[in-house]
Amino acid sequence: MRAVFVDCTGELANVIRARGLRIPELLEVHGGALSQAEFVGCCQGADVLLVEHTKLSPDLFDACPSVRTVIFLGTGAGSYVDLTDASRRGITVVTTPGYGNRAVAEHALGLIFAGARDIARMDREIRLGSWKPRGGVQLGGRRLAIVGLGGIGTELAAMASALGMHVRGWNRTRKDHPNYVSDLDEALREAEVVSLHLALNDETFRILDGKRLGLLRRGAIVVNTARGALIDEVSLLEALDEGQVGHAALDVFPDEPLSADNPYVSRNNVTVTAHAAYMTDDAYAELWSRAASALDALRQGGGSRLGRADR
Repeated sequence: MRAVFVDCTGELANVIRARGLRIPELLEVHGGALSQAEFVGCCQGADVLLVEHTKLSPDLFDACPSVRTVIFLGTGAGSYVDLTDASRRGITVVTTPGYGNRAVAEHALGLIFAGARDIARMDREIRLGSWKPRGGVQLGGRRLAIVGLGGIGTELAAMASALGMHVRGWNRTRKDHPNYVSDLDEALREAEVVSLHLALNDETFRILDGKRLGLLRRGAIVVNTARGALIDEVSLLEALDEGQVGHAALDVFPDEPLSADNPYVSRNNVTVTAHAAYMTDDAYAELWSRAASALDALRQGGGSRLGRADR
């Protein structure tokens, strides 16, 4: 079985090296910026591809028909692989969920604080020589709607509850959780903060649309560390301009990286980070451990025990 890791980032490579983490035997690891021809060349003849952030197009699979399994280092594989096309080809797409629950939840909480206290705006202004103390919102007693009560949402619920926030959480499947509510609109109604923690698929595409943004309390904070397309971007921009949303704090976007003329960049009521919520050394170490274990299971004939990507 030939396995190729097509896009190991420098950050992950540093963690593997610094912590002495095991690299599975005979796994080929590629990093850096490969040309399209180089990328196709390293994938040809491979049975298994490990991928962290590169989109795998149907054209790649046309050029590399030997590929039978993709191990995606993370969740939300559907943003990087056409899962329907992969299934038609008989390619199994495996994910590694759960590795960064704490990291992403902490980043989401950081974005909530940034939105509540206008931290990024004051930082920008001071660096430009303008000293303007700005008031903000205390989080204790505020209503938080968590959309997606999986591992990340559950971690955030615990943190927010410890701050004294009133948490309501919705999930696509029923959850035995004290903050769970079965109706999404009810979870959102009059919420002062909403944080998204869902996988992106046909059911969740633009799940936070203009109508649902209108359910929030006026001036609410919207946080997204999951996938950009969970939010109807046009409706969010309109809500920001009209004051229905007071602040958007976003780590993910429909198109990344953001261009200089992206409408979020010019707005003072938006805080942006560079799709970095999962990026801690601890999370990277756990991610690599789970990916290596998934490859081990494949080589030992235990593919049926692996977590498949949501469709």
